[in-house]
Amino acid sequence: MKLLLVEDQAELAISVQNYFLKEGDVCEYANSFAAASEKLHGYEYDVLVLDIMLPDGNGLELLEIVKQNWPHMGVVIISAKNALDDKLKGLDLGADDYLPKPFHLAELNARTKAVFRRRLQKGENSLSLNEIKIDLDTHEVLVHDQLLDLTRKEFELLHYFLVNQRRLLTKQAIAEHLWGDYMDTADSFDFVYQHIKNLRKKIVKAGGNDYLETVYGVGYKIKSS
Repeated sequence: MKLLLVEDQAELAISVQNYFLKEGDVCEYANSFAAASEKLHGYEYDVLVLDIMLPDGNGLELLEIVKQNWPHMGVVIISAKNALDDKLKGLDLGADDYLPKPFHLAELNARTKAVFRRRLQKGENSLSLNEIKIDLDTHEVLVHDQLLDLTRKEFELLHYFLVNQRRLLTKQAIAEHLWGDYMDTADSFDFVYQHIKNLRKKIVKAGGNDYLETVYGVGYKIKSS
């Protein structure tokens, strides 16, 4: 899961970001309306964690922009403004959830993952592609009911492909999604090929089909059969 956290309180932002990183997620951070807008227009995210009160704008206005341009993106509002009208307006504008400050990081984690499941996985805790089955709760992958020994990044890579089965994914998009937006300055994305090669090898060794199709010069996509 790739998140964008929009929060101007640096201490809270660092705590939230570190928590999600330990969970194995990619969590980018913006401390203002302008910085958030720049990131949203430059990169892709699964879930937006949004504070309403920003130093240079209103988070609800940013929410409107998100819903106009990226309606698939999940949104969890976090705010010290616990007034009912703010909560209702945020939900009315399309936010998926609202969590007042202060909150426990574990609860924020649970809510964002629930939003992610509803938005990108249709509420399911597992995904499958013929003989390949992936469990999002246990982080287990089975091929013909045989458990694969995958690294964390290999698991996330397979998950990313299965969620985006109808999309062509560039090497840069894969790198940014799994390692963060700072990867856009990388000189080479050859390491992506190596991770894909290892994932393919493990799936085929377990008797599975190689569904990862290379589109030379562009990227990769999942073949349905």
